[in-house]
Amino acid sequence: MPEILSAPLVLEFPFTRSLGPVQSAFLTGLRERTVLGVRTSGGKVLVPPVEYDPVTAEEIRELTDVADTGTVTTWAWNPAPRRGQPLDAPFAWVLVRLDGADTALLHALAAPGPEAVRTGMRVRIRWATERTGAITDIACFEPYDGQAGQPVPRGGEFSDPVHGIVTPARLDYRFTPGRAQGAYISALSERRVVGERCPSCAKVYVPPRGACPTCGIATTEQVEVGPRGTVTTYCIVNIKARNLDIEVPYVYAHIALDGADLALHARIGGIPYDQVRMGLRVEPVWTEGGRHPDHYRPTGEPDADYDAYKELL
Repeated sequence: MPEILSAPLVLEFPFTRSLGPVQSAFLTGLRERTVLGVRTSGGKVLVPPVEYDPVTAEEIRELTDVADTGTVTTWAWNPAPRRGQPLDAPFAWVLVRLDGADTALLHALAAPGPEAVRTGMRVRIRWATERTGAITDIACFEPYDGQAGQPVPRGGEFSDPVHGIVTPARLDYRFTPGRAQGAYISALSERRVVGERCPSCAKVYVPPRGACPTCGIATTEQVEVGPRGTVTTYCIVNIKARNLDIEVPYVYAHIALDGADLALHARIGGIPYDQVRMGLRVEPVWTEGGRHPDHYRPTGEPDADYDAYKELL
């Protein structure tokens, strides 16, 4: 029985965004232990604030302070917190309508168990010890049986306002390739590249997908291709990626391996970035113990004629 391949995979993208005047004031206020909403022309106070009225679509800029106490409008228990969530111990996700607001804010509620949480319970903000101007400046909510809090009027005026934030987006999962991709990966460990041929159109797809994307027919016939190929198109990378030890600028290209009808994606090395070109003939470079080519380098052959690869662009 063939080995079943499986490996953890992480997709991560730290998204940097600039803030408009409303979001800037809201996050700066959190840093200063102040919660701001925005008042619509109809008199409703929206928390978190938005820049446009969700009913009329008109621009809204009138900021107003609300209290750090409020009422739970609905909730759901989280028995197994994941990495990056507000609390390490089990907690409740809650929607809290802060005193002075007409809408609810989503956050975590620290509670010993689901029996301690109910719709209508009173809560207040537990502020983070270190605050930077982010939603995480609210560490969580906690149960509260005192009087409603009184906001300190600030009107959204702060020194050193926050103008931008970085939002980390990350997906952790385990990838298990199917039959076709498993065979492709296993062949790479032997320094071979295999695709699969469609029984209808006879095209060879690399990497194989288990079915022809054009005909919709299952593919099972394995075909060894390459190892050499032709650069069909490319891009010059000028921004260094995190955790990738490659100096910029460098080139990533689509490479049509000899015998394949689909170009694969790989890095080009062994040549100055500004000398990479369409039609360049390349070959794989393997590292000791590597399960896939580290990069492709020029073979020294004459460039391929455009007509030989134009259908693979």
